Amino acid sequence: MRQITPAVVNISVNSRAPMDDHPFLRDPDFRRFLDRFGLTVPDLDPTQQRQSVGSGVIVDAAHGYVMTNDHLLKDAATIMVTLKDRRSFRAQLLGSDTATDVAILKIPPVNVTSLPLGDSDRLEVGDFVIAVGNPFGLGQTVTSGIVSAVGRSGIAGNQLGELIQTDASINPGNSGGPLINLAGEIIGINTALIGPSGGNVGIGFAVPSNRARTALSRMIKRH
Repeated sequence: MRQITPAVVNISVNSRAPMDDHPFLRDPDFRRFLDRFGLTVPDLDPTQQRQSVGSGVIVDAAHGYVMTNDHLLKDAATIMVTLKDRRSFRAQLLGSDTATDVAILKIPPVNVTSLPLGDSDRLEVGDFVIAVGNPFGLGQTVTSGIVSAVGRSGIAGNQLGELIQTDASINPGNSGGPLINLAGEIIGINTALIGPSGGNVGIGFAVPSNRARTALSRMIKRH
């Protein structure tokens, strides 16, 4: 883990999302009240700011490529990547792939050992795996478990295809972080969980590394 964790990053996203009209502004009685006193309807900002946190992993330190989840970056205005040593960089979105929920960010080159992408087709149920990420914005956290199932479908409305299921603790904020085998290779990118209260109950999912590798190659070729 001393060799692996420096390549895992925390990601903070500031985004602007459409805001629903205030119910008062849709109320005809309220509008008549404003008209009666010669007041104008308030001009409200139609968007609202949101901040979300997640995780990512450096897959090419020389080029500054960071892999994370596409859904984490929705409506992003600014993206900040923070390394384990607390250095922070403003990141550029290089490309994203909704079908695999994978996105690539670019930061300046860093002196960190990149994590290699392993062969997810070799995974078997019962293999030991480790999840690294930033659950609930706490900071870098390591959890372990096994592969509970492979080729799991029907998750997220079946939009993400076949996923790896694991009982390694994956919580909100782990999204985009790596699922690692005991050889120190990325075999999945954590993307979803099932929990009645939004927390972990031992059922988490990751996009297989072979699909993430294909998406990475396609996005890099565009640049």
